Amino acid sequence: MKVERFLTGILSTNCYVAWNEQTKEAVIVDPAAYSKKLAEFLREEGLKPQAVLLTHGHFDHIMGLDALLEEYPVPVYVHEAEKGLIADPKTNLSLTYTNGYVFEDAIYVTDGQKIAAAGVTFEVLFTPGHTSGGCCYYAETENMLFSGDTLFRCSVGRSDLPTGDETTLIRSIKEKLLVLPENTVVYPGHMAATTIQTEKTANPFLA
Repeated sequence: MKVERFLTGILSTNCYVAWNEQTKEAVIVDPAAYSKKLAEFLREEGLKPQAVLLTHGHFDHIMGLDALLEEYPVPVYVHEAEKGLIADPKTNLSLTYTNGYVFEDAIYVTDGQKIAAAGVTFEVLFTPGHTSGGCCYYAETENMLFSGDTLFRCSVGRSDLPTGDETTLIRSIKEKLLVLPENTVVYPGHMAATTIQTEKTANPFLA
């Protein structure tokens, strides 16, 4: 499975397209905006989106949904504990930065649930702390993890925003992510990719 990163939205959020090279089926992770560059990439590569995976419901990870779904009406997954945040423009911070945005048509998933898309199985890892319903998506066969704003390269997500909690965030990372194979590539919601090995040895927040 190949992965392409797009910087989208007003906070330069990482939106990822991960696709099966044989079938051209794809998943899209955290569409902050459905940019012209992203749209053209999908068309030029002949990709066929199968699902959208949301790591959490902050506005800078979801505001591209409407435009994307208009062209590709695929299921959108988010953890069930994020239901309140994703549907509240004040809590998801969209009222702070924009005129407000909510999304209420998601399919709500639970910890450990498996999502089959583009020929790959993604496991939902419930990792609250950045938000109360934050999660990551782990594809064991591909050695990849989409970590959203839970884990960054040598850093961690903020915990001072609505529904966040620092103690919960660090526990989530240590109990759910650092136990993954060290060669797992981590694709975060902001900044560059990293690996579990790097975060175990070099992340000052996890010492």
